[in-house]
Amino acid sequence: MIVINTTSAEDWSFSRGKIASAGTAWARPAMNNASNPGQMTIRRSGEKLTRSPAGVSTAPMQIESLLDGSHDGENTAMCAMLDPGTITKWHAHPHGQLLYVLSGTGRAQSDGGPIITLHPGVSVWFASGERHWHGAALDDSFSYISFQAVQDSRAVDWFEPVEMRP
Repeated sequence: MIVINTTSAEDWSFSRGKIASAGTAWARPAMNNASNPGQMTIRRSGEKLTRSPAGVSTAPMQIESLLDGSHDGENTAMCAMLDPGTITKWHAHPHGQLLYVLSGTGRAQSDGGPIITLHPGVSVWFASGERHWHGAALDDSFSYISFQAVQDSRAVDWFEPVEMRP
């Protein structure tokens, strides 16, 4: 069955009460650049594989950039692969971070909270500005995908190294 209905402009809830067209500024993508492409873009495995910047973790980790945001409101995404025992420094994300565990055994902790063990298939949300760290268990490697948005040209704020207590 096909139903054709006419509506008034105020019933166009998905377009802010106005009929959208390609010429409407808010109907176009905000950015059409290499950071967040304005069209479908394919990256092959290994194309954007690098080592983590110095000083963000106890040992270098492999990072594969999946989405490179650089302007406010754009998203960044990466796949991180850590050797056993590698953990990040304390850090926070201006708009929060979603972490999805791919393989291995990981650990994570929010400032003042308990250390949590992470396994494949688990997702963790860190709220906007929430200080935390994550990394590999002492005896297992760990990989995850993370998503975070950019604010003031940054997606993360780094702090001091984590002091592990017995």
